[in-house]
Amino acid sequence: MVDIDLLGSYNTLKSTIPYLLASAARNKNPGPTTGGRIIFISATFHFTGVPCQSHVAAAKAGVDALSASVALEYGPRGVTSNVISPGGIEGTEGLQRLSSEASRESGQATRYIPLGRYGLLKEISDATVFLLSEAGNYVNGHVLVVDGGAWRLPGLAGMSAGLMYPEIVLGNQVLPTDIKTGRKPKSMM
Repeated sequence: MVDIDLLGSYNTLKSTIPYLLASAARNKNPGPTTGGRIIFISATFHFTGVPCQSHVAAAKAGVDALSASVALEYGPRGVTSNVISPGGIEGTEGLQRLSSEASRESGQATRYIPLGRYGLLKEISDATVFLLSEAGNYVNGHVLVVDGGAWRLPGLAGMSAGLMYPEIVLGNQVLPTDIKTGRKPKSMM
């Protein structure tokens, strides 16, 4: 997770910053066009913690810290740096990894989301368009949470319906078989 999320974000920034600086120099902020923009993707797990997600929480906290430093270091040069932290989004692999199909179909998985549903890809793209548009000219160093208010219920929205705390971390509960974990089966040896 750290390699993909944090180091991947850092390497993307490192590769693109010359182009972002050039864009910012050509398109002074404020103006009819926008300067250099970078948007990182994070999550909300690290705000309060979610059982069995420490690897993701650590990586995403690093992404947020990276973005904050970039906002300060490159803001004076006209580059904005922001983060979008999506919640569960319909039809994504992330949702398959965090909730069982049965809990999604029954609606139990969305009971801890104040808006009562998962997000749509369009809602994440709309947040992206806002940050990239002229409307986002003065937004820098911000973490935009797009999760229907789920982050306001710490730790609960990240748990699949039917999984109970602390049973899941004590090993007293078996994961539903339709959650994609990425774990390899244990050896019988």
